[in-house]
Amino acid sequence: MVDLNNFTNSHKVSVAPMMDWTDRHCRYFHRLLSPNAYLYTEMVTTNALIYGDKDRFLRFDASEHPIALQLGGNDPKDMTICAEMAQDYNYDSVDINCGCPSDRVQSGAFGACLMNEPKTVAACVKEMGKAVDIPVTLKCRIGIDDSEDFDFLDRFVSINAEAGCRIFIIHARKAWLKGLSPKENREIPPLKYDIVQQIKDKYPELHISLNGGIKDVQAVSDHLKDFDGVMVGREAYQNPLFLHALEKLLYPDTSDIDIEAILTKMANYADEQKKQYGTPLKSISRHMIGLFSGTRGAKHWRRQIAERAHADDAKGQLLLDIYDEIKAKNR
Repeated sequence: MVDLNNFTNSHKVSVAPMMDWTDRHCRYFHRLLSPNAYLYTEMVTTNALIYGDKDRFLRFDASEHPIALQLGGNDPKDMTICAEMAQDYNYDSVDINCGCPSDRVQSGAFGACLMNEPKTVAACVKEMGKAVDIPVTLKCRIGIDDSEDFDFLDRFVSINAEAGCRIFIIHARKAWLKGLSPKENREIPPLKYDIVQQIKDKYPELHISLNGGIKDVQAVSDHLKDFDGVMVGREAYQNPLFLHALEKLLYPDTSDIDIEAILTKMANYADEQKKQYGTPLKSISRHMIGLFSGTRGAKHWRRQIAERAHADDAKGQLLLDIYDEIKAKNR
């Protein structure tokens, strides 16, 4: 039985799964900025885990807890196998992707198109829930194509809640499966927070986290009055200090950020990853491009990371060297 109160307490603020972005290096960085945000992997397909190098996809640093593995798939047997992998690797929860509208995901008949198949999703929820003790969650849209009314979402939530899902993360936009790119699907369909609010009102016993278009601290504070949690996405990636601001919102005693300490830890981490796995600095530093967003030195940081971190012999110390240059310029 899922301890819903415990999950909600740890899921007040979460960082969305973002393809090509929220890999383990990104999550390690985000954890330094926010000790308490709930982190998500990129979506990983069941085929990749069952037939590929599962350790490459599943390994993560212990500091990343609490962390969820997001799965892409639609077969209850395969989803259950992968949920068991998530539990074996000590993930805190496993999430079913019912929100991604990309062509690649549609070709595999999962992601947002699963909103048209709530019973298929429910079969996955039921089997996964029987096999693992960690929470099985659903991330979805409010609808797809011409279906975006309350009744459509209500049916999806109702069927899956009956199958045992107690936790829904709802992106308050519908997804167009044809005609819009994934980027356009994050921007063009209007946000309809009211539909998500109706779901929360009807199902107060469920955990409902809100996702979509949330870009400032005040918005997070306001939404937490109505929902159990708030999931932030690209703002957290493009402006990482946003995560620290949210940490201070939820935990007012949080210390002021120590950029040098964070960069020192990232430098050590980068060198260790290079030693263990041959990971180049650029694979880690790319997630840090926005660290100084909106502050003096942001342009210098971006340019130097872009120009110097790509060198084959670049070491973690480069991060601190560039920071020293910024401090010198700002004196």
